[in-house]
Amino acid sequence: MLRPKVCVLRSAGTNCDKETSAAFKLAGAAPELVHINSLAGGARSLNDFQILALAGGFSYGDDIASGKVFANELRFKLAEPLREFIRDGKLIIGICNGFQILVKSGLLPGDADFDQTTSLIINDSGKFEDRWVYLKPSGRCAWTRGLKNIIYLPVAHGEGKFLAQDKKVLKRLKDNGQVVFEYCDSRGKLSGYPDNPNGSSGNIAGICDKTGRILGLMPHPERHLFSSQHPRNWDLKSKKEGDGLQIFKNGVKYVRDNL
Repeated sequence: MLRPKVCVLRSAGTNCDKETSAAFKLAGAAPELVHINSLAGGARSLNDFQILALAGGFSYGDDIASGKVFANELRFKLAEPLREFIRDGKLIIGICNGFQILVKSGLLPGDADFDQTTSLIINDSGKFEDRWVYLKPSGRCAWTRGLKNIIYLPVAHGEGKFLAQDKKVLKRLKDNGQVVFEYCDSRGKLSGYPDNPNGSSGNIAGICDKTGRILGLMPHPERHLFSSQHPRNWDLKSKKEGDGLQIFKNGVKYVRDNL
């Protein structure tokens, strides 16, 4: 498969869909912006795609809680197509608001059938955090292979504090290698605010399901595709890749090799 097809799902309030599409196009995929009503109404089908991407933004104005309305739409309008999509071994990525949607729909961490066992709540700082953070990649995830030991990505969220339902869920995530990204300092050491911008339990910035094919993360890899986007070491003449591009390339490579 030369160019895997990516469904970049959008709704009212989604605002990072075009950047996410650009990232996938740069990585060698064929992205398409699709409104959730097109899937729910049958005008489009998830069967046409190999990757589903839930981009950042403020879907439905983050009414009730961030990502909750969109998550309910997935659960009650697209449950069976999503089950089939996952059974077929395809990939899903949720970034920022997309991560919030994945956990509140129960697609992550995927312990049971659409049961929510984790959440993302208001930052400990009580304010919107817009900063760059260091991340320590780990776990067994199709999206994270070949990443550097420490990567640098921006965050922009007001509800990014990761919490598990209880200690058993948190332990299971760690034991299964489902903790994919951890907030850290520039040396890779786990530390508190502002390195951990929201107070997430265990410094968790991103998790995957047990298969390693569904990834959710709060930082924005689509905002660091080129070295010129780096806030400190930017060089407009440099042709080096930013730290986020490899994540999208990994998704494309996985589809080419396995689907």
